[in-house]
Amino acid sequence: MTDAGGQEQREQWQQEEAAGYAVAFQGNPGSYGEIAALNALPQVRETLGYPTFHEVARAVENGEADYGVLPVENSLMGAIHQSIDLLTETELHVTGEVVVRVSHCLMALPGVEMADIRKVGSQQPALDQCTHLIREHGWQPLAKHDTAGSAKDLAERGARDEAAIASRRAAELYGLNILQTGVEDEPFNFTRFMVLSRHAPEPSDAPHKTSLIFAVRHTPGFLLETLGELRGLNLSRIESRPRRDRAWSYLMYVDIEGKASDPQVAQALAGILVKASYAKIIGSYPAAQGTVQ
Repeated sequence: MTDAGGQEQREQWQQEEAAGYAVAFQGNPGSYGEIAALNALPQVRETLGYPTFHEVARAVENGEADYGVLPVENSLMGAIHQSIDLLTETELHVTGEVVVRVSHCLMALPGVEMADIRKVGSQQPALDQCTHLIREHGWQPLAKHDTAGSAKDLAERGARDEAAIASRRAAELYGLNILQTGVEDEPFNFTRFMVLSRHAPEPSDAPHKTSLIFAVRHTPGFLLETLGELRGLNLSRIESRPRRDRAWSYLMYVDIEGKASDPQVAQALAGILVKASYAKIIGSYPAAQGTVQ
């Protein structure tokens, strides 16, 4: 980029930051995705909810939203594969990450007591994370599209024998009464979101992560040889995913601590790109500093 072009881009960034950004997320207001969206950038003008992860990405691609957030892993449930697969398809840039503390609340209509409840609704992963509570009371679990959607649906239907499991923010937005907080089975429940943009991230001296996906030839020892290019680097995550265009072939997803421009990281990436039959650098972006409650 020329100096003139770089100055023009910086001025555009400054104007957009002053106006605030529109950030897309999957789900309804009050979802953990919206909490991530609200904390994705210093200046958030509005959050925009969409039914699916693909629609979040499309909203950013076509300019309906300035940024989008996608969940990529949960500390209890593991990888969110639909998001990871989507990252291989989109040309959007990862510009950051947000780690949200998932603290589930049990909520119901005002005046409803625990003894009145017969059924409880939420997104299936949230129900799975609260099995002790559900089994203890013998409630019927009702799988919903998302956590905040279960709270919204309950408020709209006015069912007095049901409860919902969602965030504190969802209870506040939909006028529900919180009966119990922290109802998840395990307290170490966090979801990591990636922040997506049409533009590459601004230069920063903050600690970075670099994420890439690659595939190698199905040859004995070649995967190990390729991974050897990452020797000496700190990998914060590594896992394999089935390729959707080829049976019994796999993609490796890797998170590396460090910038893509760091000499050791750059050398490793160059080695991977030479050996891999397919490779894509998803992004090199500032790592999350702390968690959002």
